[in-house]
Amino acid sequence: MPVPDATLANPRADRVRQVRALSGRSARSRHGQFLVEGPQGVREAVRHAPAAVRDVYLTPAAAERYAEIVGDARAAGLYLHVGTPEVLEAMSPDAQGVLAVVRGEAPTLADALAARDPERAGRPLLVAVLAAVRDPGNAGTVIRAADAAGADLVVLAGESVDVHNPKVVRSTAGSLFHLPVVAGIPLDAALAELRAAGCLVLAADGAGALDLDDLLDDAGSGTAPDLAGPTAWVFGNEAWGLPEEHRALADAVVRVPIRGRAESLNLATAATVCLYASSRAQR
Repeated sequence: MPVPDATLANPRADRVRQVRALSGRSARSRHGQFLVEGPQGVREAVRHAPAAVRDVYLTPAAAERYAEIVGDARAAGLYLHVGTPEVLEAMSPDAQGVLAVVRGEAPTLADALAARDPERAGRPLLVAVLAAVRDPGNAGTVIRAADAAGADLVVLAGESVDVHNPKVVRSTAGSLFHLPVVAGIPLDAALAELRAAGCLVLAADGAGALDLDDLLDDAGSGTAPDLAGPTAWVFGNEAWGLPEEHRALADAVVRVPIRGRAESLNLATAATVCLYASSRAQR
C-alpha cells in the first residue's frame, strides 16, 4: 500500500495546537473529543469503534510500519493525515508516531446493560465498579483486566478519574474500545441499577469477612454469595480503599487472601484477581 508524503509539516499550526489541547480535561469537555495515543490504542479504536473516530494522524514511517491501521482507516472512510515526526511530537509526546482524535460520548448504564454483547449474553453479568479511583494508570489497568476477564462493562462511579484522561486511555491498551465504560454516575445509583439487573454486589476490601478462595470453592453450590451468578465487584480508592458507607452498599465484603508478607495488593492487581475468580466461576 503506497504511503503518502507528509502533508502536515508545521508543528505550530492551529490544528496541531487544537489536537494537543485535548490532553487537558477542559478542552475534552468543551469539544467532546479525546486523544488516543500509540499504535495499539489507535488500532483498536479504528477496528472496534470506527464511528467514533474523527481523525487519524501518522508519520510516514508509522504509516508504513502499521499498514493495517492505514488499511482499516481507509476501509472505514476515516480522515487520515500524514505529518512529520515534529508535528506528531507536538501533538503528543506519547503518540509514537500514531494518534487519533475520538469522539467522547459515554453510554449511560441503562444503555450499556441494554446493549450487552450478544456473544456474552449466555453468561451471567460481570461488572467492575470503580469507586472514587483517582489514579489514571490504575483505572486504565482495571479496564484492561476487566476486558481480559470477559467482563461486560466497567463503571467509574463518584469522583473517579476522567475515563478519557490520556494516561487512562493509554493504560487500557485498546480495551476502552472493547467494552462499555460508564462514567459520571453516583455509586449508590450505579449499584441500585446493577442490583435491579440481577447482580450480586461484592465489595473488595482487605477487611472483608469473606475469603475469596472460599467463595470460589463454593461457587455454583447454591450457597450465598455465589460467584457463579451475575456479579458486580466494587473496588475502592488506591489510598484509603472503600469507606464504611460504601461497603454498606454491598451485599458482602470480600478479602483477597494474602499468604506472603505483603501488606496489601495494588488496586489493579486485586481487581484482576477478583474479576478472574468470577470469570472462572461463571464458566
